[in-house]
Amino acid sequence: MLYRLRSRDWFRRAVFFRCLFGIRLCACAARGADSFHFAILGDRTGEAKSGVYEQVWREVAAEEPAFVISVGDSIEGLNDQTAATEWRQVDELLKPFQLFELYLTPGKHDVWSAGSERLFQQHARGLHYSFDYKQAHFTILDNSRSEQLSAGELDFLEADLKAHAAQPWKFVISHRPSWLANVALQNTNFPLHRIARRYGVRYVVAGHVHQMLGFQLEGVTYLSMASSGGHLRSSGAYEDGWFFGHAQVTIRGKDIEFQIREVGPPHGQSRITKLADWGMLGLAQKHEPKSVRGDVH
Repeated sequence: MLYRLRSRDWFRRAVFFRCLFGIRLCACAARGADSFHFAILGDRTGEAKSGVYEQVWREVAAEEPAFVISVGDSIEGLNDQTAATEWRQVDELLKPFQLFELYLTPGKHDVWSAGSERLFQQHARGLHYSFDYKQAHFTILDNSRSEQLSAGELDFLEADLKAHAAQPWKFVISHRPSWLANVALQNTNFPLHRIARRYGVRYVVAGHVHQMLGFQLEGVTYLSMASSGGHLRSSGAYEDGWFFGHAQVTIRGKDIEFQIREVGPPHGQSRITKLADWGMLGLAQKHEPKSVRGDVH
C-alpha cells in the first residue's frame, strides 16, 4: 500500500514537471515567434575604400541576421558605360552571402539615368517598395536623383503605411536624408514627418553623408548611417560619426535594440554603441565605447 502511494506521488510529480516544462517551452517559443534581428548597411561607394564593404559583410554574416537592408550607393556608378560591369562585380562580391535576403535602396551612385534605373531594377525589387517581416514593416523610398522626396514618393509612402497600419514597428528608408535640415531645426511641419507621425513610424533611416548621427523629433527617431565603405569626410574622427560599420537591430516583441557596430581591424576598432549614444553632432557623450562584440541572436 505504501509503495502504491509513493508510486502515485512520483507519477503526479512527473506529470507536474512535464507540464511545467511544456509551459516554459511554449513561452520560449512564443517569445521567439516575435523576436528577430537584422542589419542595416551604410553606403558602399562614394570613393569607396578597398576591402571595407567585404569586411562589413563578413561581420554581418557572422551575426546571422534575418535579412539585410542597404541604404544605397552599391556601385560607384554615374557612368552608363561601366554600370553593368560594376553590378556584375557587386554580384560576385555578394556570392558568399547569398544566404541572406538583401533589400537595396536606390542611391545617387546607383540611379542617375534611364539606363541606370533599368539596371538597378534588375538587381533590386524596384525604385520604391515595401515588405513585412513578422511584426515590422519597412518602406523603401527613392530620392536617388533629388535632394527631396517627390510628391509621388510621399503619396506612395502614405498609401503604403495606411495599408499596413496594424504593424507595430514601422521603418522608412531612403538614400538621401532629405529630412536632415528640418529635423536638426526641430521643424515638425514638413510632409515626411507629418506622415510618419500620422501612421506611427518609429524610425526613419538614410545614408549618403557617410556619418553616424541620431535625432529625435516627436517620438520619431531619424538616423543617418555610418559608412560601410564610402570615404570618410571632414575630421574622420570616430566620435564625430566618421567610421566604417553597420547597425544591428534586434526586435523582441514590443522592445527594440539598436547596436551601432564599428568594423574590426584593420579598418576599425570593433567599438559598439547604442543608437541613443548618437546625436546631431556625433557621440552625445565623448566616452570610449566598449569594443567587445556581444552578438545578439
